[in-house]
Amino acid sequence: MISILSDSLRFVNSEIEHYRAFPSLSSLSDPDGFIDKELKKLRSKSNRVFIVMQFSLQSAVLLFEKAKQLGMMDKGHVWMVTDEIASLLDSVDSSIKYNMQGVVGIKTNFIETTKTFRRFKTRFRRIYGQQYLEEEENYSPSIFALRAYDTIWAIAGAMKNVTTKELSQKIVSTSFQGLSGMIEFKNGMLSQPPTFQIINVVGKSYREIAFWSPRFGFSENLIKHSDMKERIENGSIQVLGPIYWPGGLLATPKGWIPVEGERPLKIGIPARGAFNQFVKVSYDQKRNETQISGFSIDVFEAAVKHLPYQLPYVFVPFNGSYDELVQQVYYKGLDAAVGDIEVVADRYHFVEFSQPYVSSGLVMVVTVKPDKLKEKWMFMKTFTKSMWFLMIVAHLSVCFVVWLIENEHGDNLELKGIGAILWFSVTVLFFAQRERVQSNWARLVLAPWLVVILVVTTTFTASLSSMMTVSRAQPSVLDVETLKRTNATVGCNGNSFIVRYLINVLEFRPENIKSIASISDYPNAFERKDIAAAFFVAPHAKVFLAKYCKGYIKSGPVYKPSGFAFVFPKGSPLAFDISEAILQTNERGQVEQLEKQMLSSYNCSSSIKLENENSIGPGPFSGLFLISGFVCASAFFVTVVRIAGRHVQNLSCIRAMLINTRIWRWASISLAMSCRKSKSQCSTRSSMVKPNSQGEKLDELEHNSMSTGMVTITQH
Repeated sequence: MISILSDSLRFVNSEIEHYRAFPSLSSLSDPDGFIDKELKKLRSKSNRVFIVMQFSLQSAVLLFEKAKQLGMMDKGHVWMVTDEIASLLDSVDSSIKYNMQGVVGIKTNFIETTKTFRRFKTRFRRIYGQQYLEEEENYSPSIFALRAYDTIWAIAGAMKNVTTKELSQKIVSTSFQGLSGMIEFKNGMLSQPPTFQIINVVGKSYREIAFWSPRFGFSENLIKHSDMKERIENGSIQVLGPIYWPGGLLATPKGWIPVEGERPLKIGIPARGAFNQFVKVSYDQKRNETQISGFSIDVFEAAVKHLPYQLPYVFVPFNGSYDELVQQVYYKGLDAAVGDIEVVADRYHFVEFSQPYVSSGLVMVVTVKPDKLKEKWMFMKTFTKSMWFLMIVAHLSVCFVVWLIENEHGDNLELKGIGAILWFSVTVLFFAQRERVQSNWARLVLAPWLVVILVVTTTFTASLSSMMTVSRAQPSVLDVETLKRTNATVGCNGNSFIVRYLINVLEFRPENIKSIASISDYPNAFERKDIAAAFFVAPHAKVFLAKYCKGYIKSGPVYKPSGFAFVFPKGSPLAFDISEAILQTNERGQVEQLEKQMLSSYNCSSSIKLENENSIGPGPFSGLFLISGFVCASAFFVTVVRIAGRHVQNLSCIRAMLINTRIWRWASISLAMSCRKSKSQCSTRSSMVKPNSQGEKLDELEHNSMSTGMVTITQH
């Protein structure tokens, strides 16, 4: 039964902290003293939830009487009883129920409204009252009495006309509606599963809280339970309430207290941590006391303030390693542990962690390479390639459109020719153009582009100045594989899990791992070339780089992200409450504020930038480019349409002129031919037509006609 209960409780994140088998009272020489002693042992523990199961009624009466005397039925306690006790509450007097106020019980349900049960109940009370005159009246039969009655009835019915060998088979085949429920067997067991009633002892009786069965779960009342209707709200099954807990408490009790009596919690803290910014242990000689401070301590104290109860505790400095500190919590030498304790998988076998209060992971810190000579094309790195390309194309496009507009009528002689426009495009960049822009359209195109040039050149100047004055460095070691290939020595905190992780996971040789005692020893180790890289958990790396920001840089990926958390024993309810308090502290920004306060104490401004830092792209200037591009495109379109329209008009005029010329030519040739045929004299301004070629004659005649503009013909 204990194993089944324990397995079921694990599904709701609960465990059995302690269990004790009580012997029968008849086997004890001093039952009162024995139960008193056992209850005091339970009272000394932090747990305040007690489940009483498989107890006789006589033992339960004495148990609750002693619990009442020891104050274990007051506020904050939770008592639960199973069917063996709860189903007999109808058969005990009110003095026993007085000692059980607030107890929650599980009672087998049966139907009390049938005529058969009412007749049986009347007979039961009469016979019971006759046998126990000194007892109180109005006793009701329990489920055990009903089952006994149904059992005798089944046996009596099966004994009719059967032999002894056939009796058991006949009983199993019995089927009838009994007082305790339907009596019908399947595979040697009752086919109908029982329905349980959840009750709450209040006053002289008890209250019905809900019904429950293995098949249908919880329901408000028996009618809904029979119809398989469940009341579900917000994803959880609700039952009737409220429940009156011991001491008359209406709110759900915590079910535990964080201390044993008046003793505060002994919370271990790492006294030899490499980073005292998280936990610092110092001794004040003037006050003759040990002072404890640090980021982890501040976070824990902030979280405790969010608990709905007082938590007495005292910090106990621990001089061992972090693994040994965790083991002390496991062996009950410490009640908890607070500090920069990394959440590691193998530690989960021994203890329970709270919600991480700061994210973590393993990072590598190395020195930076010496600054390289400034590159001759460094100015090109201020912008990305796409930005440079966009600037060149856009600038030439704007200048071309301005030139096109200005030469539409051929009025602006200063912008004639390719050379003029190229020089204009250069002078515009420096706002030094001397060429006068006459067209309003050209000014409209040029105005937004001048704004773009102003913004871009200002950004270019600032970025280039930063590049020229700020060092751009590369890490001296790029990755872990380089360290292992060169057989380099690395440093880390020898008391932490990092040593184990470097050997087992990253496959470093143990002789290539150097233990560093404190944060101030790392720079000396780097300068002496004792180590080529250092491994920190992410919060420690952040502190190290804040204190020694010049000459050091993170390199490589982040390994095994986890976090710093507080340590509690397995099954400790305090781990859940502290986790909830940490979440509240994080949501209010208190952890972030405490971290900033810790890092702000180091006035170290790093001037190192990674060489692969991104240059400036067109993104920040996209709005200006869109405006200028839209104006330029619109002006170009309008100008092209106007020029095209003007050319079409000129072509029409030329065509008309050509047509008129051909008419005069035809007329002259026709008249000349007529004169020849009629042998008439044609008086012209020029000489006679040569007879060698008819074509030449016609051309000459046409020429003469066009020259004089008139031909005089006289016919004789």
